[in-house]
Amino acid sequence: MEDRKDVLILAIESSCDETAAAVMKNGREILSNIIYSQIDLHTLYGGVVPEIASRKHIEKINQVVKTALDTAQVTLDDIDAIGVTYGPGLVGALLVGVAEAKAIAYAAGKPLVGVHHIEGHIAANYVEHKELEPPYLCLVVSGGHTHLVKVKGYSEYEIIGRTHDDAAGEAFDKVARAIGLGYPGGPKVDKVSKTGRKDAVTFPRAHIEGCPYDFSFSGLKSAVLNYLNSCRMKQGLDGNEIYSRKTDNPEFDGNELIDPETGVTVADVAASFQEAVVDALVSKTISAAKDFGYKKIAIAGGVASNSALREGMKLACEKEGFELYYPKPLLCTDNAAMIGCAAYYEYISGTRHGYDLNAVPNLKLGER
Repeated sequence: MEDRKDVLILAIESSCDETAAAVMKNGREILSNIIYSQIDLHTLYGGVVPEIASRKHIEKINQVVKTALDTAQVTLDDIDAIGVTYGPGLVGALLVGVAEAKAIAYAAGKPLVGVHHIEGHIAANYVEHKELEPPYLCLVVSGGHTHLVKVKGYSEYEIIGRTHDDAAGEAFDKVARAIGLGYPGGPKVDKVSKTGRKDAVTFPRAHIEGCPYDFSFSGLKSAVLNYLNSCRMKQGLDGNEIYSRKTDNPEFDGNELIDPETGVTVADVAASFQEAVVDALVSKTISAAKDFGYKKIAIAGGVASNSALREGMKLACEKEGFELYYPKPLLCTDNAAMIGCAAYYEYISGTRHGYDLNAVPNLKLGER
C-alpha cells in the first residue's frame, strides 16, 4: 500500500459465542467485519455452553482472521495494531481471542491493544454515526450487562446506573424459555410481541430506593413466572409443566392460549413483559439525561436491536428534545468492528499492552 496517515486496526472478538475479526480504518470505517456465529449450535442446549464455545473459537479463529484480512485486501504488514477483547466475558472464550491476538502481535511485530467489551459496544455508535462525539449518555443493554454510562471521552466513562440482579438480556432469555419460545430469547420475544397486547398483563417496574438510575429485572421475571403458574393452576396442569412447542417453527405467531378465562396468549405475555422492560429502560435513561444535562443519548448492546426499545426511546427523545443514536442490528450484537473502533481510540491515546495481557472475565468498565 502507498504511504498513508491512516491507521488500520486488526480487531478480534471472542468474549462469548461469536468468533469475529475485523479491519478498521481510522476507527470508524469498516474494511471488513467477519462474524462466525455459534447460535445454532447453542440453541440445541437452550443457551451458551462455555466449553463448547471455547472449542469452536479455537476451531474457527484462524480462518476468521484470515478472511478479515483478505476481505479488507490488506496484509499484516499494512496493519498498525492488533486490538482484542480481554474482558468481560467467558474466560475460556476470551483466552482464545487474547492468545490469537498476542501471537499475531508478536509474530508481526505490531502493538497490542486490549479492549473492554462494553467499551466496544459503546463504540459501535461511532461506526454507525460518523458525526457522534462525546460527551453523551449511553444505555448499554445486553445479555450480561445493563448500565447507564456517562461517556465523557473516547476512553473515559462513568457508570451511574446498573442492574442489581439480572441483566435485561438475561431476563429476556429466561422469560422466553418459560413461555416456550426457546433460545435466543431476545429476538424471539421481540418477534412474537408484535402480535401481542402489551397491556394484556400488568407486570411490575422496579424502583430501587436511593438508586434512581439502577435497574432490577429479577422481580419482573418472577412476576411472569408466577403469572404463568397461576394460569396453569386454573387449567389443572402440573406445576412443573411448561408451555412448550417446537421452537423451530417459523410460522408460530404466539397465539397459543395461556389463560382461558381472560384469553391471554403467549404473545400477550411476551408483549406485556417486553413493555415492562422497555418502560424501565427508557424512563430511567430519560430521567438521567435530564438530571445530568445531556442532550445526546445512545443505546448499545444486543438488546439495543430490540424494536420496541428503539421505538420507545425514539418517541421519548423526540418528546424531550434529545438526539438519539443507535447502531444497526449487526453492530449491536458481538462483532469485531466495534472492538476495532474502541481499539483505535485507545491506540491513538497511547494505550499499549504487553504479552502478559490476560483474559479478565469480570473486568469493570474504566479499568486498565
